[in-house]
Amino acid sequence: MVFDPDNELLQQKNIRLAGIVNDSITDGPGIRFTVFVQGCPHHCPHCQNPQTWDFADGVMVSAAELLADIAENPLISGVTFSGGEPLAQAEALLPLAAAIRARGLELAIYTGYTFEQLLQNDDAAVLRLLRLADTLIDGPFIMAQRNLELNFRGSENQRIIDLPRSLAAGQAVIDTSERWN
Repeated sequence: MVFDPDNELLQQKNIRLAGIVNDSITDGPGIRFTVFVQGCPHHCPHCQNPQTWDFADGVMVSAAELLADIAENPLISGVTFSGGEPLAQAEALLPLAAAIRARGLELAIYTGYTFEQLLQNDDAAVLRLLRLADTLIDGPFIMAQRNLELNFRGSENQRIIDLPRSLAAGQAVIDTSERWN
């Protein structure tokens, strides 16, 4: 898919952004473009990004602007939504997620919620966003379960979930691929 800067939905959807990393190797396998959204209700003790908690902070950026930045990096294999809490902005992230998938890029989402909580929440925008993603890293950071030897997560309670298989099964299916472990 060719980037269309005039796509109305991408222009209309604004995301409250804390920042981006154009070429992350710590937010998933390969080289990734990471979108750090602003605002988080969890306030996990010892969070690595407490500056992203305030929902009134950050800057408003259109999904079209973010997609243009993503399109400029030919080296990335995927995009990661992190934060803050990405699912607090699920509706705003939907057009960007759809455009990312249309470009053939893998999409991962970090969340402080568990997969089970998200299914029980029954938020249509959250469920649509999960359907567009490949991977969910779920659960709050818990300092007592911190493990620096884990790939792509900070504490042992956090899981790397294969979203398509999990949504089909109606329960969390752990991604055991070498790519994520």
